[in-house]
Amino acid sequence: MNAIATRPAPARALSAVVVYTLRSGLPGRRWLAAMLPAATAVLFGLLATTLDDTPEGAFAGVAANALFPLVLPVTCLVIGDAVLGAEVRSGTFAFTWMSPVPTSLIVIGRWLGGTIAAAGTLAVAFALAALVAGAPDTAGPVAVSGAFGAAAYIAVFIAIGCITKRAAVWSLAFVFLFERLLGAALSGIAQISPSWEARAAFVGLTDVRSDLEREGIPQGNAALVRLVLLTVVALLLANWRLRTLKLTGSAD
Repeated sequence: MNAIATRPAPARALSAVVVYTLRSGLPGRRWLAAMLPAATAVLFGLLATTLDDTPEGAFAGVAANALFPLVLPVTCLVIGDAVLGAEVRSGTFAFTWMSPVPTSLIVIGRWLGGTIAAAGTLAVAFALAALVAGAPDTAGPVAVSGAFGAAAYIAVFIAIGCITKRAAVWSLAFVFLFERLLGAALSGIAQISPSWEARAAFVGLTDVRSDLEREGIPQGNAALVRLVLLTVVALLLANWRLRTLKLTGSAD
């Protein structure tokens, strides 16, 4: 079918994939499930006001220990699984896969749609949390770090959705076993973790609490560059796997 169909212009095809991802790939229930953890970010901002520290220091501690290791991955997991993994499991992804659109544009379009949803939601939620905590100077850095982390997470979850049939299970294992357990013990693992790198970016950009810096992990702008590299590698892996993906039904 790909061979006989006329391929649309790349820009038009990419736009169609992005719009489809936002409309059909993210139904109302997914949006609600993503908004709940994002809304807790504001509650964590309120929690920071009760801590015995400066507003900036208290919020930095809450962001480093709650927003980035918990709210960021959970929100991105809900959205990242929806933009591809859930459709592969249900069998509906075959309609996109058989369309006259290159796999690279499918991957990029799905990633863009998921990133718009996740990064936009988390950037606003994290910035509001900083304002609620009385630390407006950290609103920009926490929003930027959260957005870059979300982009990397969406790419990783798309790659997992292309590689394995049980994307949701393996995505949970990636977050809680690979990142949280192994990443906490090994800096080499943390360097390829979106949550650890987003946390390091925020800590480096604010420079409020040096005790939150982790040795062996790039900080600030260097961490943002690392997140971009992680995003690119994950998307390349997803595109490679998607080229060889075989869909035979909902079991896939």
